[in-house]
Amino acid sequence: MAFSSSASSSLLRAASSYSRTRFSHSSFRNLSPTSPSIANHQRSLASAAVRSFRCSVPRWSHRLDWSSPLSLRAHIRAVTPVIERFERKFATMAEHPFKTVLTSLPKPGGGEFGKFFSLPALNDPRIDKLPYSIRILLESAVRNCDNFQVKKEDVEKIIDWENTSPKQVEIPFKPARVLLQDFTGVPAVVDLACMRDAMHKLGSDTSKINPLVPVDLVIDHSVQVDVTRSENAVQANMELEFQRNKERFSFLKWGSTAFHNMLVVPPGSGIVHQVNLEYLGRVVFNTNGMLYPDSVVGTDSHTTMIDGLGVAGWGVGGIEAEAAMLGQPMSMVLPGVVGFKLSGKLRNGVTATDLVLTVTQMLRKHGVVGKFVEFCGDGMGELSLADRATIANMSPEYGATMGFFPVDHVTLQYLKLTGRSDETVAMIESYLRANKMFVDYNEPQQERVYSSYLELNLAEVEPCISGPKRPHDRVPLREMKSDWNSCLNNKVGFKGFAVPKEAQDKVAKFSFHGQPAELRHGSVVIAAITSCTNTSNPSVMLGAGLVAKKACELGLQVKPWIKTSLAPGSGVVTKYLLQSGLQEYLNKQGFHIVGYGCTTCIGNSGELDDSVASAISENDIIASAVLSGNRNFEGRVHALTRANYLASPPLVVAYALAGTVDIDFDKEPIGTGKDGRSVYFKDIWPSTEEIAEAVQSSVLPDMFKSTYEAITKGNPMWNQLSVPSSTMYSWDPNSTYIHEPPYFKNMTMEPPGAHGVKDAYCLLNFGDSITTDHISPAGSIHKDSPAAKYLLDRGVDRKDFNSYGSRRGNDEVMARGTFANIRLVNKLLNGEVGPKTVHVPTGEKLYVFDAAMRYKDAGYDTIVLAGAEYGSGSSRDWAAKGPMLLGVKAVIAKSFERIHRSNLVGMGIIPLCFKSGEDADTLGLTGHERYTIDLPSKITDIRPGQDVTVMTDNGKSFTCTVRFDTEVELAYFNNGGILPYVIRNLIKQ
Repeated sequence: MAFSSSASSSLLRAASSYSRTRFSHSSFRNLSPTSPSIANHQRSLASAAVRSFRCSVPRWSHRLDWSSPLSLRAHIRAVTPVIERFERKFATMAEHPFKTVLTSLPKPGGGEFGKFFSLPALNDPRIDKLPYSIRILLESAVRNCDNFQVKKEDVEKIIDWENTSPKQVEIPFKPARVLLQDFTGVPAVVDLACMRDAMHKLGSDTSKINPLVPVDLVIDHSVQVDVTRSENAVQANMELEFQRNKERFSFLKWGSTAFHNMLVVPPGSGIVHQVNLEYLGRVVFNTNGMLYPDSVVGTDSHTTMIDGLGVAGWGVGGIEAEAAMLGQPMSMVLPGVVGFKLSGKLRNGVTATDLVLTVTQMLRKHGVVGKFVEFCGDGMGELSLADRATIANMSPEYGATMGFFPVDHVTLQYLKLTGRSDETVAMIESYLRANKMFVDYNEPQQERVYSSYLELNLAEVEPCISGPKRPHDRVPLREMKSDWNSCLNNKVGFKGFAVPKEAQDKVAKFSFHGQPAELRHGSVVIAAITSCTNTSNPSVMLGAGLVAKKACELGLQVKPWIKTSLAPGSGVVTKYLLQSGLQEYLNKQGFHIVGYGCTTCIGNSGELDDSVASAISENDIIASAVLSGNRNFEGRVHALTRANYLASPPLVVAYALAGTVDIDFDKEPIGTGKDGRSVYFKDIWPSTEEIAEAVQSSVLPDMFKSTYEAITKGNPMWNQLSVPSSTMYSWDPNSTYIHEPPYFKNMTMEPPGAHGVKDAYCLLNFGDSITTDHISPAGSIHKDSPAAKYLLDRGVDRKDFNSYGSRRGNDEVMARGTFANIRLVNKLLNGEVGPKTVHVPTGEKLYVFDAAMRYKDAGYDTIVLAGAEYGSGSSRDWAAKGPMLLGVKAVIAKSFERIHRSNLVGMGIIPLCFKSGEDADTLGLTGHERYTIDLPSKITDIRPGQDVTVMTDNGKSFTCTVRFDTEVELAYFNNGGILPYVIRNLIKQ
C-alpha cells in the first residue's frame, strides 16, 4: 500500500484529531460419548468449523518463510490431521438454527466479500438498543448456535440483555482467537504438553490436544534492564535474556511446531498488546468466506488494550485460555454495561496518561467489577486511536472486564496507518455497517441502553500521577508535594510510610563511581519509559523526547545514579523517534533504548547500582520509582523502591530531571540551567501543538509495514535455537525451568466429585487488596527463600536465579514462590512484614511454603482468610495453581477480583465470600482456629451462589456465599478443576 507524503499527513491528522461445554443442571455430570446430543452437535457445527480452520492457511502464509524446510514441514503437518478431523466431525451448515439470517455482503465493484450472520435480519427491535459490546456477544452466539454448546435460549438471553443482565444469567462465549505472552505462555504450553501425556496414559488420541482457534504468543516478558545508558543496551540485554532463557525459548519454539495454529513472535519484537494493536488484531475475520467480528481472550490482564480498536478482548486465566484453545466455550455471566460519555477536548499540555488515570479513579469509585464499560459521546472524535487504547489498556486497574470503543472512522484511519490494506479496511467497514456494529458520528445516533451512566468533560482533566502504591490513587500534579509529605507522616498503608518527623529530612550521602551523591526520602532512583499502556502512543512518546530536547537546550541533566531506561512496545517507536531526531536527546538524558518488552513495568527493572542500593538500605530511605507503566503495587517494580508512581512518559523525564517526587512543579525549579538561571517545569513542557506537529511529521505508515514484515524472521539468536520435531515433549527431570506438573497424576475417567473442608488450619490471614503479585510474585527470587534453596541445591548459581516469572514452567519453583512476596502482610505475624506465617499447631514462624508442606505431610487441609479485592492485579494463573499445590482448599474473602476467582475455581479451590458487613475481624476470627466448610458431597446438591455454613473448632459459626457463579464452574469443581474436566470430555468425544 503506497502513501504519498500529503496522504500520510492527512491520514495522521485524521487519526490523531478526529482523533465450555455447557450442560443443564441435571445432565452436565453424566454425558456419554455416544449420546444423541453429542452426535447432533458434531453434525450441526458444520462447515463453519472447517472454515474456522482453513482460515489459518492464508492467516499464517504471509508470515512463513517458505524457503525454510522447518516452517514448511510444520505447516503441512498442521494442515493434514486437523482438516481430516474437522471433515469427519462436522456435516453441513444446512442444520444451523439461524441459517435464514445467513446473508451475502456484496463488494462495491461487484462480487461479494463473503457471507455473515445478519443481526438486522433477526428483525428484533431490542437489538437496536443494545450496547455495541453486547452485539459482539450476540453475533458470536448466533453464529456458534448448535443447540448444544450454544443454545437458542442463550441467543434470546443476549437479545433481552436489558432485562436479563441484572439477573446474572449465564451465557457461553467462543472467542475468535487466544493471545499469550511468555510468562503465561510457558505454563500454558507446559499444561498442553502434560495434557497430551494424560491423554496418552488414558489410551486416547493425543492429537485432540491442539488449538482449534488461532493462538498468538509474543515473547516480551523476559528482557530485563541489566544494561542501560548505553548505545549497545538493546544487544547486551538481549544476549543476557537468551543466556537466562534459552531453555524456555527452545520449549516455546518446540510448541510452535508441535501444536497446530500457534504462532510464536520471537523476543525483541515488542510488547504483546502493542503488537496485537498494530499487527495481530483483525477487527473482522474473513474465514474462507465467513465474516465475523474479531474477539480475543488473553492470558495477560491488559489484553483489554485491543478494545481501543473495537475488538472485544479481555484477560482470562491461563487455564481458562487453554480450555478456549481446545474448543470449549467460555461460561460467563452476561455483564452489565456502563455507558461512559465523553465530551469536550483535552486542554493544552494534558496527556492521554492524565486522562486514563482520571478515568481509572472515576470508574473505581463507580464500581465496575465484572462489567463492560463502553465509551461514547462527542468527545470520542477528539481521541486518537492510541489515546483510546491507553484507556482500554487500564481496564484491569479500574476493574472492568472491558473498556470498549466501538469501531468508527478513527479506527479505520488507524488501520490504514498501521499498514492494513485498503481492501481489508473496506471489508471491515462494509461488514460492520451492514451488521450495525459501526458508529458514524456524522449520522443521527440511535439511543442505546446502558446499565448505568458516567460522564466526563475532557477539558476537566488535569496533569496527574498515581501512587505511591496503587494505580487508582491519583494525585493531581499541583498537589504532589503536599501529598508526598502526607505519605511520609501517615501510618503505614497504601498512602503512608510512617517516617518519624525527626527522620524526614535525612540525607544519605554516598560515592557513585567516585562522584559525590546523595539520596533523601522521595529521591528518584528509577525512571522508566516502559509498558504497553504508553509506549504505543506516539503523542506521549514524542512528548517525552521534546521534554528531553528542551532540557538539553537549557543545560539540565539527569543525575547519573538514577537508573533511566526506554523500552518501546514495538520497533515502530524507534523509527519515529529517530525520524523526529528526538532519540538523540533522550540518549543524552540517559533514556537509551534497552530492549523491546515489558521491563520495569513487570518488575524486570534489573539491579540498582550497589552504591545506590546500599545508600537506600543502610539509611532506610523511602526511594522512588517513576514509570509510565500500569501497575505500581508495593514490591513489584523493585524491592528497594517503596514509593512507585505511574506517570506519562514526558513526566517520567521531568521527574528524572528533578531527581525527586518531593517537588511542587508550579513553584519550585527543576534545576539550574547552563546560564545559572532556574529552570521550571513550564520551560521544558511541550504544547499540544508541538506534539501534534511531531506526530504528523514523524509517524509514517511505511514504518509499521516494514517493522511487521520482518517480525517473524526472528533474530539470529532465536533462529539458531534447535528443537526436537516430536509432538510429545521429553521432560528433563534435571531442568529447573521446564518440569512436568503433577496435575494429572493418578487421574482416572471418574471425576473425584464435590467436597467440603474439615478441620482445616488457616495458612494465612490477610487484609484488603492482596494482589496476585503478593500471592505469586513475578520478580526476583530472594536469596534466602525456599525457591532459592531449591535452585542452589540443584547447582544453580545465585546470579542465574532469573525471576519467578521466567520459571513458571517449573511447578517446584513456583510452589515455593507462592506467597513469597517480601512485602506480604499476614495478620498471623502481628505486624511483621514478609513471606512467612505461623504454623498454628506449634506456634513456629516458618516460610509459607515450609508451613504448608508441614500441614500437608500431616494430612491437614488449609484455608486462607482475606479482605476485599483479593487477587487484584495481573491475571496470573500461578496465583491459583500455587495455593492448590500448597494444599489450600478454600479462600474466604470479602470480595474477589474477577479473573482470580475464576482461576481458583479452575484449580478446584473453593472461593467463599463473607456476608456484607462481615469479615474476619468483625467475626472475631484470628486465624488460629480450625475451619469446617459444610459443602454437600453431591454436586447436584450445590447451586451457584448458594449460602454455606462455616464452623470453627472454638464454637463460632457464620454464613458465606460460595462463589461458584455458573453451572459450568460446578462441573469444573466436580472434576477437580477445568483441565481434568476438558480431558475427560475430549476423551468422551
